[in-house]
Amino acid sequence: MLGRVLIVAGSDSGGGAGIQADIKAVSALGGFAATAITALTAQNTQGVFGIHPVPPAFVRQQMELVLDDIGADCIKTGMLASVSIIEAVAASLDSHGRDIPLVVDPVMVAKGGAPLLADDAARALIALLVRRAAIITPNIPEAEVLLDRPIAGIADMDRAALDLLSLGCGAVLLKGGHLEGDDLVDVLARPSGLTRFAGRRIATASTHGTGCTMASAIACGIAQGLDLEQAVTRARVFVRRSIETAPGLGHGHGPLNHLHAIAPYEW
Repeated sequence: MLGRVLIVAGSDSGGGAGIQADIKAVSALGGFAATAITALTAQNTQGVFGIHPVPPAFVRQQMELVLDDIGADCIKTGMLASVSIIEAVAASLDSHGRDIPLVVDPVMVAKGGAPLLADDAARALIALLVRRAAIITPNIPEAEVLLDRPIAGIADMDRAALDLLSLGCGAVLLKGGHLEGDDLVDVLARPSGLTRFAGRRIATASTHGTGCTMASAIACGIAQGLDLEQAVTRARVFVRRSIETAPGLGHGHGPLNHLHAIAPYEW
């Protein structure tokens, strides 16, 4: 199955995260990526230097025109920037995407530390999008904002994942990459229980866009008919290989190699 994924997120001028990473991930995994851009950013591997939000009505128009014509097997949200954009996305889901699985990546802060979500928007994100999501994919700092409490290391991740699940979403993938140490754990929480995924940290600065890539890879798996655990497992392998083969570009947090599985075109 091809798998149609509508990605609602911000653009990254450096090509490492956001819409650019999303399109690459879905395409590399054999899906079809359509987009509704929520914000333009001026950024590179060293940081975000400017943000220009797209008018909410135009975000809604992008979504609804795609859904009316091409359709989608999964919708993924990333950077949404403001309450008004969150409200526009929710309205489009109500009118055109009520029965389409939703993956919510609660993007709040860029890799370099720049805020990507307004301070007053977290509650709106929970009320309008998290509660209707098939799965949310927060990292530790994002989970701490959603829960309004700190997460004290790997030992606290199981409880945090269950508390996030109680917000109303269908499942949670709590990613542990922001915690210190070489042992990394991600926790998948579902009503049926918890699944832990363990790995070792890769010593590299090429980690820009890992969250966007993970969420889009999961969305592609869902769109292609994989069950949730299969989609998460494949996405984690895909992200790890994308980090391992990263091209080493830039002077800060470098981009991944999303196209590692595609052979170079020979002519």
